[in-house]
Formats: sequence, C-alpha cells, structure tokens
Amino acid sequence: MGGGCCPPMDLFRSEPMQIVQLIVPIESVHLTVSYLGDLGLLQFKDLNADKSPFQRTYAAQIKKCGEMARKLRFFKEQILKADLPLSVKSTELATKDIDDLEIKLGELEAELIEMNANGEKLERTYNELVEYKLVLQKARDFFYLTQRSATAQHRNNDLNSAGEDSIDTPLLEHEITADSKQVKLGYFTGLVPREKSMAFERILFRATRGNLFLKQAVLEDPVVDPVSGEKIEKNVFVVFYSGERAKVKILKICEAFGANRYPFHEESFKQEQLITEVTGRISELRTTIDAGLSHKQNLLRSIADKYEQWNSLVRKDKSVYHTLNMLSIDVTKKCLVGEAWSPVFAAKQIQEALLRAAFDSNSQVEAIFQVLNTKELPPTYFRTNKFNSAIQEIVDAYGVAKYQEANPAVLTIVTFPFLFAVMFGDWGHGICILISALILISLEKKLSGQKLGDITEMAFGGRYVIMMMAIFSIYTGLIYNEFFSVPFELFGQSAYACRDFSCKDATTVGLIKVGPTYPFGVDPVWHGSRSELPFLNSLKMKMSILLGVSQMNMGIIMSFFNALFFKNNINIWFQFIPQMIFLNSLFGYLSFLIVLKWCTGSKADLYHIMIYMFLSPTDELGENELFAGQKNVQIALVLMALVAVPWMLLPKPFLLKKQHEERHQGQTYIPLESSEDALQVEASHGSHSHGDEFEFSEVFVHQLIHTIEFVLGSVSNTASYLRLWALSLAHSELSSVFYEKVLMLAWGYKNPLIFAVGIIVFIFATVGVLLVMETLSAFLHALRLHWVEYQNKFYEGDGYKFHPYSFAVTEEEDE
Repeated sequence: MGGGCCPPMDLFRSEPMQIVQLIVPIESVHLTVSYLGDLGLLQFKDLNADKSPFQRTYAAQIKKCGEMARKLRFFKEQILKADLPLSVKSTELATKDIDDLEIKLGELEAELIEMNANGEKLERTYNELVEYKLVLQKARDFFYLTQRSATAQHRNNDLNSAGEDSIDTPLLEHEITADSKQVKLGYFTGLVPREKSMAFERILFRATRGNLFLKQAVLEDPVVDPVSGEKIEKNVFVVFYSGERAKVKILKICEAFGANRYPFHEESFKQEQLITEVTGRISELRTTIDAGLSHKQNLLRSIADKYEQWNSLVRKDKSVYHTLNMLSIDVTKKCLVGEAWSPVFAAKQIQEALLRAAFDSNSQVEAIFQVLNTKELPPTYFRTNKFNSAIQEIVDAYGVAKYQEANPAVLTIVTFPFLFAVMFGDWGHGICILISALILISLEKKLSGQKLGDITEMAFGGRYVIMMMAIFSIYTGLIYNEFFSVPFELFGQSAYACRDFSCKDATTVGLIKVGPTYPFGVDPVWHGSRSELPFLNSLKMKMSILLGVSQMNMGIIMSFFNALFFKNNINIWFQFIPQMIFLNSLFGYLSFLIVLKWCTGSKADLYHIMIYMFLSPTDELGENELFAGQKNVQIALVLMALVAVPWMLLPKPFLLKKQHEERHQGQTYIPLESSEDALQVEASHGSHSHGDEFEFSEVFVHQLIHTIEFVLGSVSNTASYLRLWALSLAHSELSSVFYEKVLMLAWGYKNPLIFAVGIIVFIFATVGVLLVMETLSAFLHALRLHWVEYQNKFYEGDGYKFHPYSFAVTEEEDE
C-alpha cells in the first residue's frame, strides 16, 4: 500500500477512501438506501445540516415510524408482563408492507387497550365482590354471636328477679333497655387496611366523642384491593352510630382512610341470600375473566411470534428515512442527490446494489454513481476481525489514526500482551487467566447475542487480548521460574550445590557452581536466597531499559515509514535521523553496555559511566572500561547528541518557509490534475505550508516545543519503562507473601481445619489481589507505556473513524 518499503498489511494503513455522489430517482430511492444499509459500506454526508429535523423532507415518515415503534414497545411491555417469550428473528417482511403493518399495529393496539380496560373493570368488580363476601361472612358471625350473647344475658336477668346487681351487671343496663325502643342505631360494614386500623378507630372515637361502637375482625389472608390492585392485609369492621351528623363524619373518615364500605342486612335469611348471590356472581366473573385472559394470551402470543420481524422492519425503515433526510432534492424534484465516503474496494458492490434496487423497484432510470474530487480529509477505516478488533479499540481510545497514517495496532498486538506479561510473570497465574479467557471464547456464540454487565462485557470483548496476555504471562513466568512464587527445576538441574551442610537453610552462603548454567530462565536456587532480591532487581531493571529503548526506537522507525509513505523528506532528514542519533547516543549506548556487561561478566559501574560520560567525558575510565577505545566512542556520542538537538530544531521551520514561498511565487499556476494528490497529502499531513498564510513564529515555536519534548521525553520515557521492573518485583513479592505467610504458615500447624482455612484465604487472596487487582494494574501500566512512551514518537491520532450506514450497526445501537 505505502511507498514500496514493505509488503501490504491490512492494519498498517487504513483503507483507501473516496467520496462518491449518488443521484437516485425518487421512485427507487427508498429501496436503494435500504440495499446500501444492508451493504454497510457508505458513510453519508448530511447535505441538509442547515435544516432542523422538522423542516426536512421525510419528517412525517419518521414521525410515523416513531409512532409504530411506540406501539411495538407497548406490545413488548404487555408480552413481558404476561411472561411470554419473544421469538427469535424470523424472515423479514418486504419494505412495501410497512403501510399494511401500520394499519395492523393500530388495530392490535386498539384491541389490546380495550381488552386491558375491560379486564381491569372486571378485575375490580371481582375484587369488590370477594371483599363483599368476606364482609358478609364476618359481619354475619358478629351479629350472630352478639344476638346469642344478648339472649343469654336476658335469660340470666329473668332468673335474678330479686334485682341484686352483680359485679358483671352493666351500670346503664336499665337505661339502655328503657330507651331501646326510642333510639334507632345506624351501622356501616366494610374493610380497612390493617396498618391503618388503630388510627381509624382512634379518629372515629374522637370525631364522635365516643358515641359509637366499633368491632373489628382480622382477615387471615391478604386480599386484593379493588382500587390499587395490590394484596393488602385488611380488617373487617362494623361501626354503630347514632344521628345524621355522626353518619356524615364516619363516611368522610372512611373515605380518608381508604376503607371500602359494603351494605349489610340485619335479617339472617337476607344475609344468606346475599352470600349465595355474591358467590354466584364471583363464579361467573371468574369464568369471564379467565376467558378474557385466555383470549389476551393468544393475541399476545401471536404478536410475540412476529414481534422481532415487525420491530426489525420498523427500525430499518426509520433509519432509511433518517438517511434520506441527509440527501438533497434535485431542482426537478424527481431525484435525490447524496454524497458519501466509501472504501475504494467497495465501488463495484455499491454499483451492483444500485442496479438491483432500480430493477426491483421497476424504475425506468438507473441511479448515477460517480467519484468526486475533494480536499477533505477522508475518514479512517480498518478492516478488523474478532481477534484484532479489541487491540484496535485500545489504540482508538487514545485517538483515531489520521487517514492512512501508520497504525500502532500492528505491533501492539504483540507488544501489549508482552509488556503486560513482563509485569505479571508467573506461569501459575498465567494458566488461571488463560482458563478464564478460554471459557469466554468457548461461550462466544452464547454470550455474543446477550446483554451483559459492564465488567463482563468488557472482559468478553477483550477475550482474545486476555488470552494473549495469559500466554505471554506463562512464557515470562517460565523465564522468571515462578509458579505461585514457587520455583521448579523444569528444564534441568540447578547449576549450584552446597559446599557443606550449613548452607541448606535457604541461604546461598556456601553455594558453589557444580554444573552447567540453567538452560532456560532463572536458576531455581536464587529463590529464597539472600541474593534473590539484588540479583532479580539488577536483572529486571536492565531488562526494562532494554525493552523500553527497543520500543522507543521502533516508534521512531514508524515515523520514518509515515514520512516515506507521504513523501515528506523534511521529516526524514530533520526529524527521524536526529531523533535516532540522540536516543541511541544516550540510551542506545546504555543498552549496548548492559548487553556487553552480561556477556563479559565485567564488574563495571554503568551508573558511573553514564553520569561521567557528560560531566567528565575526557577522564580515564579505569576499571569501568568495558572495551578498547571506549572513551573516544563516548566523546563522539556526546558530540552527536549535542549536534542532534539543533538539527531537530532549526532547519525544518526555515525549509517549510522556503517551500511556502516557492509555491506561492513561482509554482502557483500548475495543472490541477497533477497536483490533486499532492494537495490532498499536504492538507492531510503537511505542516503549515498548505495555508494561505504562513506564520513563521508559530511554526518555529511548535518545532521548539516538539524538540524540547523529545529531548526531555527521551530521559523520562526511558525511566518510565522502569515500571516493568517495579511491578514485576511487586507481583513476585506479593505472591511470595501469600504463599509463605498464609499457605505455608497454615500447613505448619499440622491441623486440618487451620490448613483448610489457610487454603481458602490463599485462594481468595490470590484471586482478589493477584488475578484481579494486579491484572488490572499491569494492564493500565502497559496501556500507558503504549499511549505515551511508544505512540507519541510517531502517532498523531487526530483522524475520525469511518461510520458507515449499516443496519447491523443500527440494530446493535438500539439493543
């Protein structure tokens, strides 16, 4: 794809894009846009951006689709309320059926609303009758018991004709008996919520000043309230009163407390008659309600079978009209004109879709497809799959690549999980994460169509990244020789042995080398020894510097590929070359010294060498000399680093100014055909030379900031890679603490119960701290190293993503 320097890579450069114009006859425009939505390779430009949504051509159709969507949401609520399953997606309806569907949805909605209203009315009547029956039964028992008690009391009074008053004789008995013929008591029966019953009784007593008699009976089971439709615990009450004023007060209090009143007859035969009548009406209503529910269930089931089909049609039709509103109407009002970005490879597929739409809509005129020339910056489009899409999303979270800019995701696919693994090196923990990733991958088909929680969805989306991180963690864990912090002699015997018996107590005092060097990774004898921390500190710190310098060099090399692709020679000569010289004169040389010291086994102090390389470059090195002529090499490297700074700073602004002056003086009138590509490249990736005005001061200040940032960043970025060493050491020490202070300590008690508790604590600590928190920590640090230390060397990331009009994307967003 690029400047001939490397083989084509799908992810290295974004797809070549072009802007196309579509002129579609009005009779086939709906079907055309629908077919293009199925294709999903066009990003339409809004040609009516100055119009509000209500002023656009197809506002009425969108409103109609919105109303249909509202009806479908109503159906969905009713279906879910009835605990019926929604069908899976079936064969889609033709777009021309949308008018018939609108009529059908209207009829179904009216029928459902009427059924719901009738059902609610019947349910309310049924609940009222159930309450009425309970009131009749409880009040009948109350009247019957009261009457029997009064009869027994009169019999006792007749027997005590002597007129002696006992302690149980009512004080006002004679007065009540004397006045009973003159006073006519009224009464109410009904139900009151149990939680309000005490307050109800107290308010009644106060309102009538105690001139009433109230009796309450508790219902064993909750009853459905006719008004609210909820199950409530209630009490049946009977209240006796005297006078119209008391009646009015009691009625108002009943309304205020939500007490439902029901009529009741004193005569027993009428009570039985009412109970029989109410029982019969309850039975009839139950039959009617069941029949209505059955009919409603059948209707909802038929809707549920076609719900997804209808919903998909309405959603697609609405998105089609939204897209049509982005097209402009021709002056003849016989066709619509649209402009859209599309990949170059999609031209043939788009033309085929246009021809098919014209044929299927019986249009006499075919749509016109033509490529336009533009200076606009095209959108960025990478064709990804389920394996590399997560890495591309990680890169895009920093910033979307500018059109055809070198994509960091190509190398990030490998470097990201590797740098994570450097900080998370334990092949036991790596196996645990790998099992989790493989479980997510095995459930791919099942979980891909479901709604997941935020954390689960994030883990599922990055399942292949997690798998790569786990595989690399196993690899680095084998290098570190750590399995839950325990070393194993997997690749052979240790190279060291004890000189005498005194060195067997987990120290390296008295160890001598008796065999060949351990073939792969760290020798297991280092773990648990006194020299473990100094040895691993030195190893991991130097390894972090080597990895960091390598990745930063790769970033600068990527800037060379960018400059070569866009034919920007200034950036090659005055940015890439001095940056490579400066970085490698300092930290490239340090990396060389590290490797040389490992190979030779020298005891030279690298800190001393690097510090005095600048402070006293002419001093003799003495025992810090690693190779012949080292002093002269260091002087040359310091001079090269010093020369590289003005090399980066000064020439580029003056050359850009010269280019601008030449273009606007002697090269203004050049053929547009030959300059179109160059103009597009300059508009996309040039500096300030493409504008009508050239502010030299702005360009110079920009270059000064860029130079200072690179010079200081070379030091700070290299130091930043030491987080690889720090987090790796922290992970190893935490793992060792959990193993020794939890598991081994519990084992030392020789008690099965304590050991079982120790295992549980060890598992929870390992999963919670090492497999969750440490994983997240290492992930974020690897993310920072790629975004800041690696990508800032070459990646501008100020493009915008290609968002094609696609039904598949529309459905995902709606879900």
